[in-house]
Amino acid sequence: MRTLEQLERKLAEPSEPLVRDLASLSGDIVLLGVGGKMGPSLAKLAMNAIREGGMNKRVIGVSRFSNAEARRELEEIGVETISCELLDDEALQGLPDAENVIYMAGNKFGTKGREYYTWAMNAYLPGRVAEKYKESRIVVFSSGNVYPFLPVSGGGATEETAPEPIGEYAQSTLGRERIFEYYSHKNGTPMTMYRLNYAIDLRYGVLLELARAVNEGREIDLTMGFANVIWQGDANERALRCMRHCSSPPGIVNITGPETLSIRWTANEFAQRLGKEARFVGIEAETALLNNAAKSNRLFGYPRVSLLQMIDWTSEWVLHGGEVWNKPTHFQERKGNF
Repeated sequence: MRTLEQLERKLAEPSEPLVRDLASLSGDIVLLGVGGKMGPSLAKLAMNAIREGGMNKRVIGVSRFSNAEARRELEEIGVETISCELLDDEALQGLPDAENVIYMAGNKFGTKGREYYTWAMNAYLPGRVAEKYKESRIVVFSSGNVYPFLPVSGGGATEETAPEPIGEYAQSTLGRERIFEYYSHKNGTPMTMYRLNYAIDLRYGVLLELARAVNEGREIDLTMGFANVIWQGDANERALRCMRHCSSPPGIVNITGPETLSIRWTANEFAQRLGKEARFVGIEAETALLNNAAKSNRLFGYPRVSLLQMIDWTSEWVLHGGEVWNKPTHFQERKGNF
């Protein structure tokens, strides 16, 4: 895994269960916020599954599209793109209807100092979208940040764990869920709350941050000593397959890998592969932000890409100077300041 072409191909590789699930759903798919970190690879995965299954479905990607190249790449594979400022209600109402909607729009990084914008994107806009698409089924991207920190030996938060969001990003993310939930009750709209942490793309993510720190000889803070990760291709597949599990009132599905990842162990794994020494500062806290993905694994099976495979690929990517995005996860954050 050394080239962008290899990475993009792997991220967009559909499984047979995904093809079957999409074939069982009627209607087109609208992806709101398709220009974000996960959106382009999710759109490509959906198109590949549709083609493989011989389906007659449109995939419509909606974003501000500040990156013209990303838009061009989507259009080249058959995704219909629409440039739209979703907070502009007239523009939102002018979007095409569709039976299936995946809502990925939101704001996290840069919240501090612009809390008003984060709340508008994360808690006001959902109400407008829910009214616009009240006849659709909606998968709502959310976050494991809505959960409290829990003891690392406890297996992580399940879907039954009561939310205790820390900081305004996490609070507004719970607000997103509650607003969508209100409209699901009001209009009978089937929905799924998709609580994710953390997706791994070789250009960004928890594993890349650890690998680069080891490779560059930087100290790694162990205070947030544990995390969860999942290959972005697997996370995208679960988002699409969640459309078959939408209900009113909405259900919740935690999306992440099966392991509780030790930051210390992972850094040492990278050190072996990169021929470097992992350097640490601090000690592991007794609690961490952790998700339990047992429910999603029961619904969809275990992720196709294993943790060790992700570590191997990330090591190769770093050793061969693969493209990286300057989009830190801030997984170490314990006070909710993003």
